[in-house]
Order: sequence, then structure tokens, then C-alpha cells
Amino acid sequence: MKNTMDFQTVEPSYTSKEGCRIVWKGIDEDDTDVVILNKNELEQLVELFKKNSTGEVELEDQTSIIRINSDVTQFNLTNHDLLEVKTSEIQKQILDYAKVPHEPQYVYVGTKEFYPSVWIRDDKEPNKELDKKKTNQSLIQAILSSEPEKIRQDLSPTDLFRVFSTRRSTRKFSKTKVEDWKVDKILSAADVAPTAGNFQGFQVFLIKNQKTKEALVEAANNQPYVNAPVVLVFCIDPERVKLKFPPNILEKFSLQDATIAASFSLLAASGVGLSTIWIGMFDEEKVKTILGTELRPSSILCIGYPDKKKPPKSRRKLKDLIQVIE
Repeated sequence: MKNTMDFQTVEPSYTSKEGCRIVWKGIDEDDTDVVILNKNELEQLVELFKKNSTGEVELEDQTSIIRINSDVTQFNLTNHDLLEVKTSEIQKQILDYAKVPHEPQYVYVGTKEFYPSVWIRDDKEPNKELDKKKTNQSLIQAILSSEPEKIRQDLSPTDLFRVFSTRRSTRKFSKTKVEDWKVDKILSAADVAPTAGNFQGFQVFLIKNQKTKEALVEAANNQPYVNAPVVLVFCIDPERVKLKFPPNILEKFSLQDATIAASFSLLAASGVGLSTIWIGMFDEEKVKTILGTELRPSSILCIGYPDKKKPPKSRRKLKDLIQVIE
């Protein structure tokens, strides 16, 4: 089936100055596909375009193919919808790209599936001293110098730091049923989340009823992805927090409890191969009515298998995020 993605640009690889990334954009702002070519694949493509020839370039998985026709170039990728672009359009960009040397974008990638580590760098100049850093450099020193340590790439898919770095929100879920044991893991993660005084000042509603999900879509400003395979509504319950503080402080504790629990569930879902979207915009009174509760909802967590995997978005440098007060 043909994809609705449009060819956007050709840009440097994250790991090598010799390959490239071919970027496609969809209708939504965050809807992006990226085809990563290694040195050999790019060279074959350039050679065909230089000769104005038709032909095929086989990608390294040995099943995906770039097929160049006189009018349209097609990307037949394994387990992916067909991507198409006018041959004249991509030919110009590829040949222009090949004319000048490129430096990698300094995102350390662990696999072909584009799983970058938590460290993202976009230095204008390559840092040739990266491998010569002192081994005793502190995290703060690394942050301030924009020379963070590389994260090991032999981590398992469920390693906490890999979960952090590969997590991506999704707004389109597949219809694949989420296994019960995965839902149990997600709920267990909420149960063990840290809370004020260990009083667990929150409640979780697991929504299985289809009509209830549809009602929540309407209550959440008609965001369609609220109707996901798994829907959790986190509500605050300050009466559970048996600490001697004013009611407004207990409510604050309870809101923090519910938010941390939802975050734990979100990461647990990522750890078992699922995707999520955090919903914070909804009519609280409508949600309370739908759930039949007086508890105030704090967030809705929608979970499922993504319709397609997407790479995580780039973040700002840690040195721009963190201020050190000495």
C-alpha cells in the first residue's frame, strides 16, 4: 500500500560521514520516516543517478529495495508501506548531497532501527578529542563542556537507559491486542512508584469498555488516540495521604503521587515494547462523570503497539537544560 509520506530532504548520517538519512514527512508535524543508507548503498544510488539510469539498490537487510524508474523512485521497505518520490526531485538532492563532504550529526546510534542513546550532540565542528577525554571526568563537567560520555550500546532493549532514550509518543496505534501480562507489568509499575509517606495518594482506572473509551475521547477535546487498546486514567486521592499538613498540601502530594505513578507506567510500557501518549488536556468534570467517581483526574495514559515505529525526537543539549549552582 502506498504511504502518504512526502520526501523531504537528504541529511548527514548520525554515525558516519559516508552514509545519509533520507527524511520523509507526513501530514502531522511529528509524523516522520527516515531511511538510513550506508556508504555502499549511497554510492550505488549516486552512480545510478549520475548516469540517469534506471535500476535497483538492495539495502543491507537484503529484502528492502530502492527501485529507480524514469519518473518515480520507489522505496520498497520490509514491513513498511511503499514510499514514492519523483525521480528528478530525489536525484537532484542526492547528487547535490554527494558533491560535498559531510560530518556525522553526533547522535550515537545503537542499531539499524535508529535507537540513539540519551546523548545528543549537534556540534558544528567535529570533536577530534572525544576519545581522548579524561576517564575521571564528572557528569557536570561533561555537561558543561558538551562532551558527554558515550552510553554503552550493548544494552538490552529493556535496559532502563535504553528505554529512556528510545521512548517515543505515538498518536496512532495498531489494533493488535496488548497481552495481559504486559498490562500487569504496567500496573505493577504504578503500584511501586514512590509516593508521599508511602500512602499512595492516587487511584488508577483501567478502561476496558469501548463506549467508555469513546466518551473519554469526547471529554479529551476529541483526541482520537484516547481510544487506544489500553487506557489508564490516573486520579488523585488526597484522603489516602495520612500526613499532618493542610488540605492544599495533601492535594499537592497526591497530584505528585499520581504523576510519578503514571510516569512509571509509561516507562514500563516502553520497556515491554509498547508505545504511549500522555493526555493532559481534558474536561475534568466530564471525566469524573464518565468514571463515576469524585476523584479528580490528573492524566490519561493511552497505550498500545504503534502503527509504525518512529525515531525519538532530538532534545536540547544537557548544558542548556541544567543550571549548576555552586
